[in-house]
Amino acid sequence: MQSCEISADSTDDPLSSGLRRKRQPRIVVIGAGLAGLSAAKALLASGFTDVTVLEATDRIGGRVQSVQLGHATFELGATWIHGSHGNPVYHLAEDNGLLEETTDSERSVGRISLYSKNGVAYHLTNNGQRIPKDVVEEFSDLYNEVYNLTQEFFQRGKPVNAESQNSVGVFTRDVVRKRVKADPDDTEAVKRLKLAMIQQYLKVESCESSSHSMDEVSLSEFGEWTEIPGAHHVIPCGFIKIVEILARSIPKSVIQLRKPVKCIHWNQSVSKEIERVADHNSDLPEEDKGSNVFVECEDCEFIPADHVIVTVSLGVLKKRHESLFHPRLPEEKVMAIEKLGINTTDKIFLEFEEPFWSSECNSIQFVWEDEAESESLTYPEELWYKKICSFDVLYPPERYGHVLSGWICGEEALIMEKCDDETVAETCTEMLRKFTGNPNIPKPRRILRSSWGSNPHFRGSYSYTQVGSSGADVEKLAKPLPYAESSKTPPMQVMFSGEATHRKYYSTTHGAVLSGQREAARLIEMYQDLLQ
Repeated sequence: MQSCEISADSTDDPLSSGLRRKRQPRIVVIGAGLAGLSAAKALLASGFTDVTVLEATDRIGGRVQSVQLGHATFELGATWIHGSHGNPVYHLAEDNGLLEETTDSERSVGRISLYSKNGVAYHLTNNGQRIPKDVVEEFSDLYNEVYNLTQEFFQRGKPVNAESQNSVGVFTRDVVRKRVKADPDDTEAVKRLKLAMIQQYLKVESCESSSHSMDEVSLSEFGEWTEIPGAHHVIPCGFIKIVEILARSIPKSVIQLRKPVKCIHWNQSVSKEIERVADHNSDLPEEDKGSNVFVECEDCEFIPADHVIVTVSLGVLKKRHESLFHPRLPEEKVMAIEKLGINTTDKIFLEFEEPFWSSECNSIQFVWEDEAESESLTYPEELWYKKICSFDVLYPPERYGHVLSGWICGEEALIMEKCDDETVAETCTEMLRKFTGNPNIPKPRRILRSSWGSNPHFRGSYSYTQVGSSGADVEKLAKPLPYAESSKTPPMQVMFSGEATHRKYYSTTHGAVLSGQREAARLIEMYQDLLQ
């Protein structure tokens, strides 16, 4: 029986004997999203020649998914380039002419609200009444003032009091409620409307954070997320163009689609497991049997590697980390995976023959008056639709047609994903009729929606710092394995990339790209002599 234990001539060098003979290191990247493609692109550009990208699905892009319907492109995943100054995604788009058709309504300076900036938001109640514009503006000013306070706990090191439970949602709801109730100029009716608007604004915030509720988002860490200066942009021809640009310089033979990974066998010291893997591949070359890592695929192929860059989502790590790594991950990394948060934000696109909304309306915001004193944002399964925070109007209509984009997050998004298109379209139509007071709104001619939560290859949209977690957990998640620095232990066998591994830019496309470049840079530095 062939042994996969480290050969005698390599025990004093973290690089195998083959590498000391100038053999190119074998690098496997798991996932062909923005992080994986960015890592592969950087590695190949630096002179690495043995790079393989394994993608479980039948497409590249990961949580970027642009769908073409007619002449328009709709984003089921990433929509905005957040900021421009120093943003690698912005520079890729700008340098390749992707923003030439971006309209003013698709370019936003300052804090964006999900999608549309053109026109006026209509805040409607479940009684079919529009909340007066001046009331909305007053409440919005108050809410944004309190939002700015949530940033100060991290940025200025302010202590968090026990009443807030270190929760953005609890703190925001409490402070805004107290200020609304204490306002001597408002009537009781206006106060009740503003109190109901708190929950609607928190639903929007939850969709932006991809959390079930803002109650789950850490107040003390909320301000660490960093916004890149400059305008936010939509890419009219589709965010997938960024993916295609990254993949352009990667040979097609490098990327293997429909290649899900079952287990990553790392750390050569686990000799029995390496022997089992080597025996399975009887035709495995001798030098492969001394590999640091073996990637076991679902199709039973074992791929030897010196380094593996894991770019799967935090949702996948939460679900599969026990079976995905052998030996199991160190407790510190497991704790980081469990502490950090990820949930689902889904979109529901509804296309209508004609608009039933006015030309100035940029969105329909749903305000449930019976939620004025509510504490929870969790609903019974049959009331999942109450978590839909809004429908935004897609501009310009000449490009998109007459389309509304709805937003829903959390556990209710998962319930929505289980429903069929007919049920979701009918439910959304009834909501629109109820809140507009217009019983004659027709059903949409077409519906398109995402399903990030139930997709086993993603299990969520993007990450956030959950109550009990911190930026330190993001750093722990990103730390390569094995931890031990030893001349007898090959370094950086398993590396981690993806938006959830970027401390300042988690949840963003530029965070994903930068994290892939970061891991590639580690290997470029490690092999700089070999690459010269």
